[in-house]
Amino acid sequence: MWERLGQVVERFQAVEAELGKGVEDPVRLRELGREHKYLAPLVSLYEKWQRIEEAWHRAKEELESSRDPDWRQLAAEELARLSEEKQRVEEELKVSLLPPDPDDDKDVILEIRSGTGGDEAALFAGDLARMYQRYCEKRGWKWEISDFTEGNAGGYKELIVQVRGEGVYSWLKYEGGVHRVQRVPQTESQGRIHTSAASVAVLPEPEEIDIELKESDIRKDTYCSSGHGGQSVNTTYSAVRLVHIPTGITVAIQNERSQIKNYETALRILKARLYEIELQKRQAAEDNLRRSLISTGDRSAKIRTYNFPQNRVTDHRIGLTLYNLDQIMQGELQELLEALRLAERTQRLAQMEAQAG
Repeated sequence: MWERLGQVVERFQAVEAELGKGVEDPVRLRELGREHKYLAPLVSLYEKWQRIEEAWHRAKEELESSRDPDWRQLAAEELARLSEEKQRVEEELKVSLLPPDPDDDKDVILEIRSGTGGDEAALFAGDLARMYQRYCEKRGWKWEISDFTEGNAGGYKELIVQVRGEGVYSWLKYEGGVHRVQRVPQTESQGRIHTSAASVAVLPEPEEIDIELKESDIRKDTYCSSGHGGQSVNTTYSAVRLVHIPTGITVAIQNERSQIKNYETALRILKARLYEIELQKRQAAEDNLRRSLISTGDRSAKIRTYNFPQNRVTDHRIGLTLYNLDQIMQGELQELLEALRLAERTQRLAQMEAQAG
């Protein structure tokens, strides 16, 4: 670990030196900025450990050299405190040395679809959408609906949202999969609990350098927007359907009255779905726990159950149960997401140490 930290410090100094000279290439500048953002807190933590280490050695020398009982007692107490703090910082350093996810700083295409359960599933999809929107508002992230199809009784059959902000994917990436709800539907006269589901896909929005998309591989269709409720909203060909010929992936957008805006939105979503395929290939070589926690492409894996009668939410990937469902549905997701992040990092750290040993 200490050899790796020495390399980190050297690299950080090199990055700062290059940034100090001025970088004109925007791609290179973006790469250096990301690297600096990752290395800076790690170097700061290492410097903190060095200060604690120096204080620890001073306290140890005081304990060994002093003959005053009271002074020796103070030195022993200080040594014990510093030992605990040093161990804690060392554990933080180990976690910080884990390679970062290259997609963590990316914006997100969030797709929510109703599953089994008919109208109740669409209503639940709407509840999930409001939950995520409130969480995004708390984080200061921008929430922009790209397209949607309403359910017959409310909610959404399908909702596509663009979420923009700092570190969006680093937190929302744990939400991909099937979300199950257990509650009494509004239409249930007998008071019986029904089980419904909605699926969530979290796609990091790729940059231009992340994926190559040839115009010749895309078929563009335009048609009149029919409106989300089925009514005709205009007679212009503003709706856009893009088909990626090699994969058959289709994206249709009609939310905007402008064909150009719908085309731009559809193209971003198409790129994100193609990038999702690349992520699946990359994740196939990673550890099993990570693939279970961050199921970017797996939309069939049940990850969480929301039980309204018991005010309970259970994340099945880490066996965590919380009894504050009412708060979670108001966007209080941070405790849940931090537990998932900790579980992922703990497992990755254990694997890294096993490989080193």
